[in-house]
Amino acid sequence: MNFVDSVQTALRAISANKLRSFLTMLGVVIGVGSVIAMIGIGEGTKKKSLEQIEVMGTNMLMVMPNWRRGGMGLSSDIPTLKDEDVPQLRKDVPLIAFVSGTVSSRAVTKYKSTSYMTQVTGGEPQIAIIRNATKMYAGHWYTMDDEAKANNVCVLGWVAYQELFNDENAIGTQIRIKNESFTVLGVCAYKGGTGNWNPDDQIYVPLATAKHRLLGRRDLDMIAIQGRSSELLPITQQQVEDSLGRKRKNASGEPLFRVMNQGDWIETMQKQTQLLSILLAGIASISLLVGGIGIMNIMLVSVTERTREIGLRKALGAKREGILGQFLLESIVMCSVGGLIGITLGTIAVFGISGLLKVPPMVNTQAVIIAFGFSAGVGLFFGLYPALRASRLEPIEALRYE
Repeated sequence: MNFVDSVQTALRAISANKLRSFLTMLGVVIGVGSVIAMIGIGEGTKKKSLEQIEVMGTNMLMVMPNWRRGGMGLSSDIPTLKDEDVPQLRKDVPLIAFVSGTVSSRAVTKYKSTSYMTQVTGGEPQIAIIRNATKMYAGHWYTMDDEAKANNVCVLGWVAYQELFNDENAIGTQIRIKNESFTVLGVCAYKGGTGNWNPDDQIYVPLATAKHRLLGRRDLDMIAIQGRSSELLPITQQQVEDSLGRKRKNASGEPLFRVMNQGDWIETMQKQTQLLSILLAGIASISLLVGGIGIMNIMLVSVTERTREIGLRKALGAKREGILGQFLLESIVMCSVGGLIGITLGTIAVFGISGLLKVPPMVNTQAVIIAFGFSAGVGLFFGLYPALRASRLEPIEALRYE
């Protein structure tokens, strides 16, 4: 009997008891489908998280004041971050592509009768490049001349624009920020951010304007940096720490700042997502093992039911290896069919659940191949004992079996 005949015989044996075969395969179907779905949703969640980090900017370092807990709550040593730190960093760290000091605060903004609370960020014009906000829906960014003159001009993020203007023309109009009148120069294109750092829910103004006219700040809240290369970001961070560390220390020598590396965020997030995906896939794989036990059970029943058939085939000259291969093939075919059904259902589940969670659907080809291979391996492993038992039956004993 050639391989094709063996597969056809296996399919006939499986289809002889359709309901029993389907219920047997169900564990494999659920296991494979769950693995595909869990890994796909995990990959989609990771991709969305990466996109949300990247909309904040690329190759970013953020220098923050080193807040410390004092007796009455959070406080910081003085001085912290100063205006002169920015040109000093430009001079000391050649790996910096763009750098800007920033100050920010929540503030009420008004246009005509509409009021909206949003984040107002003061930064030099290069903050647009650092924050990856150069793509404009309308208008343009303010210039270094606006910065030097501390002009009352602003650029709106997409959410702030929609809340205040609701698709009306905003360029050249006047809005009020904390009762100060500002001219709208531009509207940033939609980026799709979320949370407290949502770049769409921002209004950008010149740093000098924000510090001296709007927020009344002397020091900087943060220094935003874009490195020249993501691969060199750790070196850039070290050079930034060395440059600021010469001035910004307290009496005990501790730094009055901390540098946050966007690359570290991405790496941490990737590790957490990968660990979660592995955990979920591992839990789902238990269904495959349960399905394998069910297949072993049903194959043992099948051997018992077909004892006379085995005896007859041996009496007609069938070899032990042929009987072994036939029953083993039935087990593998059953698991493989279950694996194919599981892959189909798992793929459908990825697209369905991803739509509900609003994450991009990601069907991992490697996960599909591994899950299918594992299902076939389950059939091989759990079908081996029943197949061996069938191949060891003595022809005379088998023919006498009732």
